[in-house]
This record gives sequence, C-alpha cells and structure tokens, in this order.
Amino acid sequence: MIDDDLWSAVGDPTRRRMLDLLLTEGGGTATTLSERLPVTRQAVAKHLVVLDRVGLVHVTPAGRERRYEVDEAQLARAVAQLAAVGEAWDARLQRIKRIAERIQRDRQAGVEQS
Repeated sequence: MIDDDLWSAVGDPTRRRMLDLLLTEGGGTATTLSERLPVTRQAVAKHLVVLDRVGLVHVTPAGRERRYEVDEAQLARAVAQLAAVGEAWDARLQRIKRIAERIQRDRQAGVEQS
C-alpha cells in the first residue's frame, strides 16, 4: 500500500535536502538547517512540521529549540514503497514490451505472406 501523504512530503526537493542533512549530521534544529539551506528558518520549521506529521522525523526538545532526527524505520518503509512501485512499473513495462514485440511479429508475418 502506498502512503500518498508520505510521498507528498518526500516529493518536495527542500524536504529531501533536509532529510539528507539530518541523516548526514545525525539530526539538527530548524536554525542549523536554515543555515545550510536557501530558505528561512520559518520555512524550514514549516517543512519540519510536514516531515514530522508523516513520521519521517521525530522531535526532541533541546532548550529553546527542537531537535529533529530522521526516523529510520519510517524512511526504510518509504524506500520499500518506492522499490515496490519500481517493481510494479518494471512488470508493466515488460508486458508492454511483449505486446509491442507480438504486434511487430504479426506485422512482419503479414508482410511476408503478401
């Protein structure tokens, strides 16, 4: 089953970059992330709310800030969903290829009979 909310959250390039930074650095705050991204701290905070809502990050209070870390189990779930979608599309494309090859063979057989 595909989680549309999860993929909507991951579909944004800024949020993907934030996940990369959080994974690389072992976590961070809205302030530390905004220092590494071309968006304001307020924009980062809004993106973090989206990631938190779908479970891709979890938050821990750290003084006046909130520290975010990637939820690796949820990220693994997202990767598994992506792999399943890829496999499904591979199967569809193989069926299309077989149909196209059959059509081509049938056309060639028709030309040879003429």
